[in-house]
Amino acid sequence: MRVKSLSLVCGIAIALLSVGTAQAENLLQVYQDAVKNDPLVREADARRMAALEAKPQARGLLFPQVGINGQVATRNGNSQSVFNQRVDNDNDPLTPPVIVTVPNRQKSDSDFWNYQAQATQTLFRWDQWQELKRADSQVALAEANYRVAQQDLMVRVATRYFDVLAAEDTLAAAEATLQAFTRQLEQAEKRFEVGLIAITDVQEARAAHDSATAGVIAAKRALASSNEALRELTGEAYTSLDKPSEQMPLDQPQPLDEQAWVTDALEKNLNVIAARLGVDVATRNVSIARSGYMPTVDLFAQHSEFDANATQTNNGLRGPADTNQKQDTIGLQFTIPIYTGGTTQSKVREQVYLQRAERERLEGAMRKAERDTRDAYLSVIAEKARVQALAQSVKSNKTALEATEAGFEVGTRTTVDVLDARRRLFEAERDYARSRYDYLINLVKLKSAAGVLAPQDLSTINAFLTQPTTLPVVRPKP
Repeated sequence: MRVKSLSLVCGIAIALLSVGTAQAENLLQVYQDAVKNDPLVREADARRMAALEAKPQARGLLFPQVGINGQVATRNGNSQSVFNQRVDNDNDPLTPPVIVTVPNRQKSDSDFWNYQAQATQTLFRWDQWQELKRADSQVALAEANYRVAQQDLMVRVATRYFDVLAAEDTLAAAEATLQAFTRQLEQAEKRFEVGLIAITDVQEARAAHDSATAGVIAAKRALASSNEALRELTGEAYTSLDKPSEQMPLDQPQPLDEQAWVTDALEKNLNVIAARLGVDVATRNVSIARSGYMPTVDLFAQHSEFDANATQTNNGLRGPADTNQKQDTIGLQFTIPIYTGGTTQSKVREQVYLQRAERERLEGAMRKAERDTRDAYLSVIAEKARVQALAQSVKSNKTALEATEAGFEVGTRTTVDVLDARRRLFEAERDYARSRYDYLINLVKLKSAAGVLAPQDLSTINAFLTQPTTLPVVRPKP
């Protein structure tokens, strides 16, 4: 029994130590989980790998095309026919000829084989050369789209990671506010019982308490939704995350030049690059469609053999009917389109319209990149100032609350004043926490809009996350 008890104690101790030493997940670890598990990135990677095959497929059409076809078979034939035949009377030249009907019965049995080998080499096919050039743009477009998906994943991970932390901070502030309102309600009820305050003060405290209870419920629901949104990316559920400390630096974007960021975005934004490559692909498609006007020239060589072992019966006469044949052919094969019923013209017009659409798409991508970059740049600067202002607001509201509570104790302030002061402090704490996360998110969005976002940028932000926090379990009970 002592051995079992000792084993049980050791097991519990090990479990407690493992819990105590468990580390919170940080932004970089969550991103690595998302890279392995996010369906959108894996889909983009699969499409990239598929697009890479466009180059060997287009190049393969320019190489010699060699093929062999043939057959081995047994053939049985049985036919009957009649034909008219003129018969002259050689003994009497004056007798007119007679037309007689002659039956013809034929039967054949044969075993045969044949094959044909052909090699074709393109000499001039405009569409194949244009397809090879188009393949280069298609491969580059696939790579650009894959990098778009990678950058989008970094933005989504950062946004949802900090959304979870913001929701957790909001819940913590809401629960602290509820506890304070609960104490305020208890004090109001006691004061009312001894006749120090009116019933309206109790009702005000109870209303504030009920509103705070509803706020806690809403905050728990928001945290649960944020957790699920993060789990959607990574396939993992996290119980603790690292959050930034109070000493997190608030740096200005570098360079501190809005137009410089916009210039970078117009050159490096991955959506703009992808749109440019889309225009290149559309231009090649126009050239491919115009190849319908042009001739094609191929060099071909052909070798064929036929061998049959046959027996043929013709009107009762049976005999062999074997056949053996070989043939070699070499030459040029060309096609000159003359009239296609307007199909070629229609295909050219179709591709010209699609090219025009791709150009408009490029223009839209450039405008969006500029707008997103300017917005993110201004947001970083504004959030930096807002974080500093809200930090001061939290301090001021704490001081105001302490003064209001002191005034309430001596009778110069009412319950409503205390409740309002607590509400303002809760709002300031909530907004302060959210603004710090928005500042970090906007840094990520700014670099993404400029097309320079890389995992190293997440590592830089991750260095600011030095304060682990345990996420509360917020699943509502049925």
